[in-house]
Amino acid sequence: MIIGFVLVLTTLTLDLAASPPGVASSGDAAKATAASAAPAAPAESAASAVRMSTFHGRAFDTCLTQSVDTMRRWRSSRYRAVGIYYAGRGRACKRQPHLDHAWMRAVNRMGWRILPVYVGSQSPCVVAKNKKGVGIGRHPWAQGKREGRDAVRRAKALGMGRLSPLYLDMEAYTYQKQGCAHTTLSFVRAWDREVRRHGYVPGFYSSADSGVRHMEAARRAGVRDLPAVMWFARWHTKPHLYREPELRGRAWHPARRIHQYAGNVKERHGGRTLLIDRNLVHAPVARVR
Repeated sequence: MIIGFVLVLTTLTLDLAASPPGVASSGDAAKATAASAAPAAPAESAASAVRMSTFHGRAFDTCLTQSVDTMRRWRSSRYRAVGIYYAGRGRACKRQPHLDHAWMRAVNRMGWRILPVYVGSQSPCVVAKNKKGVGIGRHPWAQGKREGRDAVRRAKALGMGRLSPLYLDMEAYTYQKQGCAHTTLSFVRAWDREVRRHGYVPGFYSSADSGVRHMEAARRAGVRDLPAVMWFARWHTKPHLYREPELRGRAWHPARRIHQYAGNVKERHGGRTLLIDRNLVHAPVARVR
């Protein structure tokens, strides 16, 4: 039963410099041609292993960040975490009149855990027509690095400290097109590396059948600088974290997954109706100062 789900807050040790768990086979490694398109990753060290808070429970996300009053009213719901579209040139709701440092602190004090989403440049072969105008350009590595730096800067402005996750939203794309896949992976890797370099945790959101499948193939091929946390969208199914067919069991595990299992649904709590996406979470959340 949904009502019986228990919220759990824990601490977790993660290696921020490392790619997701899992060992690439020799056959997969031979396919890792994209790895040679970028500079070598910085050396990993034991000093990068840190402890951070994670959340295990239900979350919702909605295009427009809601007022503090609405967030207070929605405490009567089953949700205890919220996704916010805090920055990025690809956001549908670019104006966020409620979202500032004061809002972050207020909802955090209420007990809400925050999943910050950065909607940056999109894959050149993105499916959604409304995202085609914000495609990755001719220099994906430099662009990914620049936008990763922007993601960190804007997170800091909202009071999110080091060790906070920043989730890159990459809407569904035709990853089977080799040139497009190469460009997209280069951008994602550069973004991830820049976010890590500043002490934040790079996450990745996409459709399970496109971006997530692409990242899993890269992981199996031994590609580095991949996201540390995977937020996969597979709608019209029961919520689950470790039965996603596109992800091997050891990949992005433990406490590195979010399942968006329903989208564009209406719910009403505390007298306020919102159009939301529903998520099951076992992953890092923002550290609000």
